[in-house]
Amino acid sequence: MQTITRIILTTLVALVIFSGGAGVGYAFRDYWVDDQPTDTEAADFSLYWEVWHRVKEQFYGDIPEPPQPTYGAIRGMLETLNDPYTVFIEPDTAAHEKAQLEGQFGGIGAFVRQDEQGRVILEPMRGQPAEKAGIQTNDILIAVDGTPLTPEMTLDDIVLLIRGEVGTEVVLTVQREGVADPIDITVVRAIIETPSAFWRILEEDPNIGYIQLTSFTERSNTELNQAFDELTDQGAQAFIFDLRNNGGGLLETAIDVASQFIRSGVILQERRKNGDETVYRARSGGRALDQPLVVLVNGGTASASEIVAGALKDYGRAVLVGEKTFGKGSVQLIYELSDKSRLHVTVAKWFTPKGNAIDGVGLTPDIEVPITEEDRTAGRDPQLERGIAILQGQLQDK
Repeated sequence: MQTITRIILTTLVALVIFSGGAGVGYAFRDYWVDDQPTDTEAADFSLYWEVWHRVKEQFYGDIPEPPQPTYGAIRGMLETLNDPYTVFIEPDTAAHEKAQLEGQFGGIGAFVRQDEQGRVILEPMRGQPAEKAGIQTNDILIAVDGTPLTPEMTLDDIVLLIRGEVGTEVVLTVQREGVADPIDITVVRAIIETPSAFWRILEEDPNIGYIQLTSFTERSNTELNQAFDELTDQGAQAFIFDLRNNGGGLLETAIDVASQFIRSGVILQERRKNGDETVYRARSGGRALDQPLVVLVNGGTASASEIVAGALKDYGRAVLVGEKTFGKGSVQLIYELSDKSRLHVTVAKWFTPKGNAIDGVGLTPDIEVPITEEDRTAGRDPQLERGIAILQGQLQDK
């Protein structure tokens, strides 16, 4: 089976913060180092310098340039917490993270997937610079600005070659089916607004609108409003909301998205170490408050996606179909540090409206429908098929 990673070929790679297939809910804090360590803290850290000075004096090999040793020490310190979501992110990746959560990037506007042979295959976004320059779907990327791609390169490495300042040019060398020689295509980098929602009327039933949400960005709720407008105009009377493989994103967006389907009540309970609790309630203005609804979930449904799915399940607002979700129910504060690096710190845990834990537990769907390897090979989607059947039955009963 083909292993596919869909990434915007912009200034971003798959985010460190979505490690383990799960995103997080974010809040932001500005943080500038303006205090000095106490005498006790300075003494405790003296061992670090004792070790590092010995290494610098005697190590038979190259010594990394600052600030890499400091970054390494920070990462090692955080690893002692045994929390995969409390992490340190270096400045370049931190800038990419910020752009991802804003839903806007500087880049060429294309998706990339890597097949089982390791080939990097492009898919231009409609109307974006890559398409306008002549990149075609299934073009195989073999070099960037004359630098050949190698099997050792990750998708992260490749994106770092492609990214650059808006308005500058990048030359992509591609191999195209039916063309003997490689083709050089020059693309001018631009600001790319990346969609998080995709929608259509289902061919199987024109009364059902299908909406897939791939992440929770600042733009997601606006995109959902557009989806409801278009699908309702086309005759949709029920909806399938696909949260499969959605690793999460912004907490506030999750509350907005849940409020599209829930008229009132608690959406989420957030509990902190000191016992403080914050309750998030549904907001007014929902666009699909009464229509029959099925939500598709799987093991890649995580964090903000689980907030939405958990609330919809607790209220009986939707039927959850698919497989057990990931179980990522913690909150990270993001601190921007003095050198533009970032620190994520887990500060709270999430619970559904009925008080059910999400973290480490996940959500069990109302109707469990696995997808087998045979299904994937044949291009079947039994979870979507079951969702359609459920909605058709509900529409007939109305």
